Amino acid sequence: MLKFRPRRLRLNENLRAMIRETNLSVKDLIYPLFVVAGENVREEIPSMPGCCHLSVDNAVELAKKISALGIPAVEIFGLPEYKDEIGSSAWDMKSPVQRAIAAIKKSVPELVIVGDVCLCQYTSHGHCGKLCGHYVDNDETLKLLQKVAVSQAQAGADIIAPSDMMDGRVAAIRDALDEKNFFNVSIMSYAVKYASAYYGPFRDAADSAPQFGDRKQYQMDFANAREALKEVELDLAEGADIIMIKPALAYLDIVSRVHERINRPVAVYNVSGEYAMVKATAANGWIDEKKIVTENLTAMKRAGADVIITYHAIDFAEWL
Repeated sequence: MLKFRPRRLRLNENLRAMIRETNLSVKDLIYPLFVVAGENVREEIPSMPGCCHLSVDNAVELAKKISALGIPAVEIFGLPEYKDEIGSSAWDMKSPVQRAIAAIKKSVPELVIVGDVCLCQYTSHGHCGKLCGHYVDNDETLKLLQKVAVSQAQAGADIIAPSDMMDGRVAAIRDALDEKNFFNVSIMSYAVKYASAYYGPFRDAADSAPQFGDRKQYQMDFANAREALKEVELDLAEGADIIMIKPALAYLDIVSRVHERINRPVAVYNVSGEYAMVKATAANGWIDEKKIVTENLTAMKRAGADVIITYHAIDFAEWL
């Protein structure tokens, strides 16, 4: 006769809930916003159904809804009105990102605002920094990223999230923020950002595809795991407050290893390709969207993510 039967504790939902090891909440989520110039703009992004390009006024209205649903934070991405070789619109206080940060902070002050710091959508060539020929000049790019970070902090961002993968950018941004007395602005570093095919729809959404080559000279080789731990160590030493792994689903082994190794919060980015695949298969009736999304997000939390940036955040909050 069996003395222990694990199924005894699976017999009904209340029993299962009592012993559930991983609990997913809207408080774990960040919703990304794509802001553009103009007024009363709300245009769905074809490759990301349900996500839209929003003018600042509509971004504010959506931020109010996000806060009312209990989602604690948004991350702001933007399409600039002009591009040049160094991406100078990225630190222009009149650009959509800075205007959106300021407007949302004024209208929904309790909402945490994350500013994405990168140059790819602002440069005419689509790479994440200042070019020297076809090579992204690491140290010259750091000076530009400092300007972007400070401008977003001045607009009202609570967290700065550098996603460029330049060496030393966390320390450079921390120095720039502290010099301007933004001591309480946190840094959520894209410490482990892989050169991934899962970013395809985002590049459409942000108009950020490189005009030549690829980003493998600065984003990580997806075959590497130990390198990820080295990147995390470096960013922690430079002052990162939160460590992010991107993408999420194909890299849960990395999330788990980082979670076990460090004593600071771990974030994941449930990226556009992961989102688009779920939306496309659900639209064809091949999967139950609600169940798949809940399972995917729970897997990220179970692997060790404290924070999940996801385009599913509004849907998940409404389902709850």
